[in-house]
Amino acid sequence: MSTDPGTPPPQDNRTFQRVLIFFVLILAVMVAIVVATLSNLNRSIATSDWVNHTHALITELDALQPSLAAAEGDLSRYLLTADPRDHSAYQEKFADLGERVAVITALIANSPGEQQQFTPIASLLARRAELASRIANLKKAGDSAALQQLLGDETIRSEQRDLQRRVEKMRETQTNLLTERDRASFQQAQTTRWTALGGVVFEFLLLCGAAWLIRDDLAMRRQAARLLEQTNEQLEAKVRQRTAELTASNEKLVTQNLEDRWAKQALEHQNRYNLLIIDSISDAVFVVTKLMNVSRMNPAAVHLTGCEPATLIDKPIAAFLRLEATAGSATPGFDPLVRTLIEGHELRQQAALLTNKSGATIPCRLNVFPLRDRDKVVGGVVVLQALSSS
Repeated sequence: MSTDPGTPPPQDNRTFQRVLIFFVLILAVMVAIVVATLSNLNRSIATSDWVNHTHALITELDALQPSLAAAEGDLSRYLLTADPRDHSAYQEKFADLGERVAVITALIANSPGEQQQFTPIASLLARRAELASRIANLKKAGDSAALQQLLGDETIRSEQRDLQRRVEKMRETQTNLLTERDRASFQQAQTTRWTALGGVVFEFLLLCGAAWLIRDDLAMRRQAARLLEQTNEQLEAKVRQRTAELTASNEKLVTQNLEDRWAKQALEHQNRYNLLIIDSISDAVFVVTKLMNVSRMNPAAVHLTGCEPATLIDKPIAAFLRLEATAGSATPGFDPLVRTLIEGHELRQQAALLTNKSGATIPCRLNVFPLRDRDKVVGGVVVLQALSSS
């Protein structure tokens, strides 16, 4: 009797795989957050550098016109006073203006668009510095007519307006770019903030999922332990019941074997007693088959026939025994002994003649008793009682 409740599914391996997937997802989210944060940080640093660069460029652009105005103011004062100190002052102002142009050129060295936009401004500033030098030289030479003609040239005023317009346009372009970069920087900061917040929330949800999974696994383990305990109890009960049944069956078999041995011994004793009884009978007894062949004979039969059992066993009894009624018949009919066994009835007190080993004929009184097995004749017993010669 099998009590196997079935093989449980590999729950341990499945739970481990699910927990491992959760932790892999958490690790992937952490890596994604770190990568996004570093990327945004690098972009923020680059944006901050660019903002600083733009602010510096705007500051230098804002200082161009005041520097130029200050230099031209010192030049005008020199034209009025012819003081060498004013001459040195305007030269210093134009030198400062040249340094600012050099700074702006360095700031826009990596920006072809800004270089293209600033080149006309630098050219105009260079021309203004050259014009100032020419005016100072005419003042030193005392050529008032050439000086008045140069100062009255309308081209100088148009260049000044063009310079102012170009500087304002370039400053406006830088201001617009600065506004866009500020907006982009704000968006990057917001993206970084939401990325970090979303990653933290997602990791929290993953941790909650892993905790729920572990809790569910522990509950299933406890349920499996209870089920296993109940199964073991049922199995132990069935084992005890089966053991009791087997013990009772063994006791019954022992008793039955003992009874069978006693019955067999009693049967053997009975057979031995029957043989002793048959052997002790003074009448000759022959046990024959259904075909009237001798299968056994007692000592009285051996004495009567004068033949050993080995000589007559499996021989037809008709070879040495016949009924007296058929003794004188030349053509005997159906053997009455055979007919007696076939019909299954007894034949009693019939006169018969037996021929012994020496050939002498002995008159006898014959009795035939059929032997049955479940109402089926399987043989017979022939009893001969020798009659006296008188």
